[in-house]
Amino acid sequence: MALGLITGLARAMRRKRSSSLDILTSKKGPRDYYKGKNCKSTGFHTRKGGYVLMDEKLPHYVVPDLTGFKLKPYVAHTVSNKAAANDNSTSETSETAKLQ
Repeated sequence: MALGLITGLARAMRRKRSSSLDILTSKKGPRDYYKGKNCKSTGFHTRKGGYVLMDEKLPHYVVPDLTGFKLKPYVAHTVSNKAAANDNSTSETSETAKLQ
């Protein structure tokens, strides 16, 4: 009986150690724990509860001019390699016909 009690306590200790190594989430942490998504702030909170956006903290994307770009922006996963090659050859012939 004493051996069963000791093994039961050992199992309980093992369970506590393994569960404490889990990833800490907002549900498993303290009541005021907020994990977030590793995002940068875009401004600051005011004393009256408002939020002020700052232009220098907003992301600015540099996009090149794509006028006259021959590639299409999206290719479906269902398109086979042969169909894509046929589309390229027909589009090239139609472009040469437009130029003539």
